[in-house]
Amino acid sequence: MPQSASTPVAAASDAATAAKSRKVPRVVILGGGTVGLYTARRLRKRLGKREAAIVVVDPRPYMTYAPFLPEAAAGSIDARNVVAPHRRALKGVDVLQGKVSQINHAARTVEITPEEGDAYWITYDHLVVGLGSVARTLPIPGLAEQAIGFKNVEEAIAVRNHILNRIDVASSTWDPELRRRMLTFVFVGGGFAGIEALAELEDIARYTVRHYKQIEQDELRFVLVEGSPRILPEVSEELGGYTLEQLRKRNIEIHLSTFLSSCVDGHVVLSNKTEFDAETIVWTAGVKANPVLQQSDLPLDQMGRVTVNAKLQVIDADGVVVPDAYSAGDCAAVPDLYNPGKFCPPNAQHALREGNHLGDNLARVLRSAELTEYSHKNIGAVASLGMYKGVAQMFGKIKVRGFPAWVLHRTYHVFAMPTVNRKLRIMAGWTGSVLLRREVVSLGSLHDPRAEFRDASVPPKPRAQEPAPADPEIKAGTQKAKSAAR
Repeated sequence: MPQSASTPVAAASDAATAAKSRKVPRVVILGGGTVGLYTARRLRKRLGKREAAIVVVDPRPYMTYAPFLPEAAAGSIDARNVVAPHRRALKGVDVLQGKVSQINHAARTVEITPEEGDAYWITYDHLVVGLGSVARTLPIPGLAEQAIGFKNVEEAIAVRNHILNRIDVASSTWDPELRRRMLTFVFVGGGFAGIEALAELEDIARYTVRHYKQIEQDELRFVLVEGSPRILPEVSEELGGYTLEQLRKRNIEIHLSTFLSSCVDGHVVLSNKTEFDAETIVWTAGVKANPVLQQSDLPLDQMGRVTVNAKLQVIDADGVVVPDAYSAGDCAAVPDLYNPGKFCPPNAQHALREGNHLGDNLARVLRSAELTEYSHKNIGAVASLGMYKGVAQMFGKIKVRGFPAWVLHRTYHVFAMPTVNRKLRIMAGWTGSVLLRREVVSLGSLHDPRAEFRDASVPPKPRAQEPAPADPEIKAGTQKAKSAAR
């Protein structure tokens, strides 16, 4: 499958030769996230191996179900259960682990860079771009050095371990300024990701502090910074206001219409002139299309997303279909047929359905049938605000708060999670958390497991020897002084 050609021109020549000799059309799916995984599963369900060869390319060996990241960070779900292993979930599909570094659709080739070894090119007959998004950052002084994102499971667990570790360390620290710095936690971004992460982690932090006699609840300081005048723009202003009220009741400090100006060395400066020190800054202020798309010949919009029509076919600026290319999810500008002139929001609800629809359309293409347009009316939005707390808005009209909304959140997302295996494991974890309570131990050393071994491997410094006194009387006096000290 891989081509050893080192240039797009050579790869193009190999691609033409390979395409002529190939009896089964090859569909290459870039990205093993929600869109990629569901497209591959649906296409394999529709077509047998003699009808299509399917290849999924992703740098990670699993799909992360992002809506469950806040609960994984809070310890309600085991981190391994919010991911679906590709090789288990994608039966009958080839998986290549590596980063997509270039796309040359004119030559029907893609360059893949593995974690180790040289980059190589692969060829295809049909291309699906589901590369998703990455965190959208800004040139804020100190942000890259001090902040951590909340886009994948590794970051979610790192934030959890860091917060619990700061509580551990602060419990044995008596310097008031240092304790205040350790126990201040800043979240930037008031969308679903930011609010759920903040609410779940604040909930577990306060639950944890119950076990520490040295720390009072009012020492914990959680701060939300949001650039717009409201939070949760995905739901009504009424539910957004309710969420704001609930967060304030939990003594969470909220700064709306405010931006992070600087966080150099942990000194946080906000645009409203507020200043304080913090050792924890979590960045959830939006996403952008995967930047590798800039290294392709596919048409992009001003936001760097692949332009597609309602059938999920890639189109150019004039609306002309680019043959054999398709895209969906966060990296694509998918028209929202229920809201003309707008695009489908980049959330799991649409990504999952777009993936299934794209799989169906590809099966139609390979069987020379007519493609259908993707349309989905938003059925609602659900958000968890910690254990037994949540908000939900169903079908645009039904507003649910508190415990019922929390149940809706869990029910909806566990059914959206791929594979029965993961569904059962998540539900078993929830049951265990209710019966046995959540674990509050920090395993921060997981992020650098060799640190202790490296320290142990450093030879100890030789101890300085005391110079022997030349005068016998001085020597005798020194020995008497040591005896007196004992």
